[in-house]
Amino acid sequence: MKKTKSILFASCLVGALFFTNSCNDFLDPENLSSISEAQQFDSTDDTFSALIGVYAQLGGDDGYGQRLSLILPQSGDDFRTSGNYNCNDRRGVATFGACATNTELNNPFGKLYTGIERANLVLKNIPLSPVMQTGSAQEKALMNRYLGEALTLRAQYYYELIRNWGDVPFYLVPASELPEQNQPKTDRDIIYDQMINDLEKAATLVPWRSEGGTTSNRISKGFVKGLRARIALARAGYSLRRNPQIMAQGSNPQKYYQIALTECKDIMNHSGEHSLNPSYESVFRALHTNAQDATNEVIFAVGAFGGGVRTDSKIGYYNGLKHHDNSVWKGGGGINALPTYFYEFSKFDLRRDMNVGIFTINAANQAELAASNAWTDSKYRKSWTSITGPSQTLAVDWPLLRLSDVMLMFAEADNEINGAPSQEAKNALLAVRNRAYAGNLGQVGAIPSDKVGFFNAVVQERLLELGSEGIRKYDLIRWNLLATKIAETKAKLTAFINGTGAYANVPLNIYYKNSVYDPTKTAQQNIAAIDVYTTGTDKSAVFYLPNQSATTPAGYKSIAWRSGITATYVDNPASGYAQYFQVNKRELLPIYFEYIQNNYNLTQDYGY
Repeated sequence: MKKTKSILFASCLVGALFFTNSCNDFLDPENLSSISEAQQFDSTDDTFSALIGVYAQLGGDDGYGQRLSLILPQSGDDFRTSGNYNCNDRRGVATFGACATNTELNNPFGKLYTGIERANLVLKNIPLSPVMQTGSAQEKALMNRYLGEALTLRAQYYYELIRNWGDVPFYLVPASELPEQNQPKTDRDIIYDQMINDLEKAATLVPWRSEGGTTSNRISKGFVKGLRARIALARAGYSLRRNPQIMAQGSNPQKYYQIALTECKDIMNHSGEHSLNPSYESVFRALHTNAQDATNEVIFAVGAFGGGVRTDSKIGYYNGLKHHDNSVWKGGGGINALPTYFYEFSKFDLRRDMNVGIFTINAANQAELAASNAWTDSKYRKSWTSITGPSQTLAVDWPLLRLSDVMLMFAEADNEINGAPSQEAKNALLAVRNRAYAGNLGQVGAIPSDKVGFFNAVVQERLLELGSEGIRKYDLIRWNLLATKIAETKAKLTAFINGTGAYANVPLNIYYKNSVYDPTKTAQQNIAAIDVYTTGTDKSAVFYLPNQSATTPAGYKSIAWRSGITATYVDNPASGYAQYFQVNKRELLPIYFEYIQNNYNLTQDYGY
C-alpha cells in the first residue's frame, strides 16, 4: 500500500506557483504579481504549503527517488552500475565517461535549482509576512521554523550541486530579483561558507525531533547540524578546481574540522533524540514500511509516496536484490556490487549480507546463488515491501543522514584536529563496529591510536557501514583518494581473478541447490538457508575456502564465483570498471549541454 507522509499532506503542487523547470532556462519562474506572492505567505498554513513545495524537490525520479541517490553516486570502490558503457546513459556516469549530452544529468541539475528557487521565495517572503509583524509568539516561532527548514533545504540542494558539478551559479534571491539571470559560476568555497553560516542560523530556529514532534521525513535540528558537519568536511577536504585544474584542499581546513566536530558532538550528546539502533538491518527495513526505526537512527530520510515519477521512488526496484521478472516481486539488479567489496567484510560482520546480495530470487520465488559478476546491493529489496507485481514505484524512503555517519564524521574530525584520536573518537568508531559484530565482539579488532592508522580505519569503516547510501564516491573525492582507490580496486579485481593474495582461498565455483526464500528472515538467515555443498566444514566457511569439489556434485548446480570475473571486467572499453576515469578531470560531471548553450556566462570546464 502506498503511503502519505505527514510533511506532504498538503498539495505539493503549490510549488508550481513559483517555478517551471525547463531545459531552456533553469531559472525561469512564472510571473507572479506582488499581491499573489504576498498572499502565499499571509498565514502559517499558506506558508507551510509553500515550504512543502521546497521539500517536494527532494523526491521523484530526478531527485533522491533514483538519479541523485542511485545513479550519480556511482562508482566508488564498492558498487558499479550494471551493463555496458554508453556515454549518454547511467553507465556513462558510472564509468566516469559521461558526455555533456547525457540525459541522466539535465533533470537533476534543473530540479536542484528549482528547489533553490522555491527556497529563495520562502526565505524572501517569510520576513515580509504580516504574521511576522502581528502574529502571536507561537505563530512567529512556527514561521521561523519554516525559515530554518528552507535554509536547510537550500543548503542541501547546493551541496548536491557542488559535489557533482563543482563551481555552479549561485543565487540567494528569487530569479525575478536578479538584474542578470545568466550568472557565471561561483567558487564552491564561497557557496559552502554561505551555507555553513545559513545552517548555523537554521539550527537556532529548527527544533529537535522530540520538540517538534517530527518523523524522519521532516527536517529537525539533528539534520541541520549533521548537514552542517557534512558540508564543513567537504569544505575542509579536496575537490577538483577549475584554475588550475587540479585536486586541491580547501583553505583553513582546521576551522571546518572544528565545525564538524562541534556539530557531530552535539548530536551525539542528544542520545534521546537519535541513537544507534542495535539492529543494522532494522534501520533499513523501516525505510520500506513507512515506519521510524526504533531508536531514530535515521535522522532525515526523503519520503516517497504517491506512485508517480515526481514524488515516489524506484529504490528497491531499480537497484537492490534482484527478483526475477516472473517472480512474485519483479525488480532490482540495476547496481552491481564489486566482488572485492564482499571480501572487505569479515564473515563475522553482520553488514556483509545486508550490503552485498550474493543471491537472486528466481521465477519460482526461490533463492539461487548469483555469479560474482551479478551481485547486487542488498539493503533495498522489493520483497521487503508489501508491493508485488510489476510496479516500479515502491514508496521506499532514502536515508540522507544516519547517526552512524555522524559518529564516523565526529571520529574523523577529532583525529584531524588533535593529530591523533581522542578516546571519545575511538569510542565512536568502536560503537559502530560493535554493532556490526554483535554476538562476535571478540572479532572486532583493535582501534588504532595513531593519526594515519585511525584515519585509514575511518576510511574503511565508512566503506563497510555506508555502502549503497550514495556517499562513498564523494568521501573518496574529499579525501583525494578516488584515483588511489580505483587503482587499488583494479589491482584487487585482478588478484581476485587470479586467486592470489587475499583471494588465494576464494573458490572458483560454488555448488548449491535452490532454496526457500523467506523475506521475513534476516539477511544472514537468508544466506544460511541456501543449500551449499560442503565437505566437512561449516557452510559459512565455503566462501573463504578453495573449491569443495573438482566437479559438480550430483543434485547440485555450479555457480561462477571467482570464475565469474574475467579481465574484461577490469579493463575493457565496454565493461571495464571505472574505465574512463582520469585524475584531475573526471572527479566531476559535465553540465548538460543545453544549460551551457542557454547561459552565455556558464562554462563547461574539466576537459569536457
